[in-house]
Amino acid sequence: MKRNNRKSFAKRGKKEQRNRKAGINRNHKDRLFIKLFGSPENRGNMLSLYNALNGTAYDDVEALELYTLEDVIYLGMKNDVGYLLDSYMVLHEQQSTYNPNMPLRGLFYHAKMYEKYIKQRGFDLYSTTLKKIPTPQFYVFYNGDKETEDRVELKLSDAFVRPVAEGEFEWTAIMLNINKGHNTELLHKCETLNEYSMFIDKIKEGIKSGMDIEPAVNEAVDWAIHNDVLSEYLSLHKSEVVGMILTEYDEKKVMENLKKESYEEGKAEGIAEGKIEERA
Repeated sequence: MKRNNRKSFAKRGKKEQRNRKAGINRNHKDRLFIKLFGSPENRGNMLSLYNALNGTAYDDVEALELYTLEDVIYLGMKNDVGYLLDSYMVLHEQQSTYNPNMPLRGLFYHAKMYEKYIKQRGFDLYSTTLKKIPTPQFYVFYNGDKETEDRVELKLSDAFVRPVAEGEFEWTAIMLNINKGHNTELLHKCETLNEYSMFIDKIKEGIKSGMDIEPAVNEAVDWAIHNDVLSEYLSLHKSEVVGMILTEYDEKKVMENLKKESYEEGKAEGIAEGKIEERA
């Protein structure tokens, strides 16, 4: 028992050290995607994206009820947009790395959104009458380097150790590839999403040509302003946007380093435990 406790404390200490290295703290920055689609002042973009996804034509931004949770922070950054509209509880996430665990993450997030919804309306879940709740929608906007189809359904049931009958227990994340050449119809319907995709693609072009990340971002910003791509927002918030993008790319490096460190630590611990068992 004592050995297990020591191991637990040691692992916790190593995790805290990694977090300090990564700069993970309570002070967070938003991603550009969140600024464009999750800020109260940009509800028009949010409504445009909802209409593009659902084939609707809503024009009253006041109908949107923001549900983004302030305490959900990942590696010091927020990457989620939550809102309530037309009896749908909508969650949007932007991802630059492919993540098959999005359904589980979305389930956790939606649970908190529903908890907030129920508390606000004073629902009694012990009542004998059925309490109606908004229907969930979960979209992941992917702009990473891994080749994927335009639309990928990531299902929670794929993670189950034991299979279940189809539809028996499910939570689905719809991953939409918004890289250049993908989901052109969707991008055509939502101008801001299209311009965001073009801007990120321009940054990637610079990096692939051999530029360092910071000059690549600065050049992409100047190009976007000159070509009327997110020009109004970028003109007003150039330095902030550059900082956000640099932080996002730093986050990707941090994740790669943390995965490598975790693997090496796990390997070392396994070897050490094996030697202890041999001596025992």
